[in-house]
Amino acid sequence: MEVKSNVVAAISTALHLYIESEQQQAASVLPLQRAPELPRQVYSAWALSGRQAAMEMRRLWQMRLAR
Repeated sequence: MEVKSNVVAAISTALHLYIESEQQQAASVLPLQRAPELPRQVYSAWALSGRQAAMEMRRLWQMRLAR
C-alpha cells in the first residue's frame, strides 16, 4: 500500500487542530468551574452556648406542659 505524503500531512494537521481546540475548550471551561470561596463563620462558643440554653428552656417548658 502506498503512503501519500499529502494525505499524511492532512491527517496530522486535522488531528493537531482537533487537539488544540479541545485544549482551548478545556481552558475556557476551567475558570468557570471555580466558584469564589464563601467566607466561613468562625466558631463561637457563645453562640453555641446560647443555642443550647434556648433548647434547654424549650425542653423544660415541654416537660412542664406534658405533666
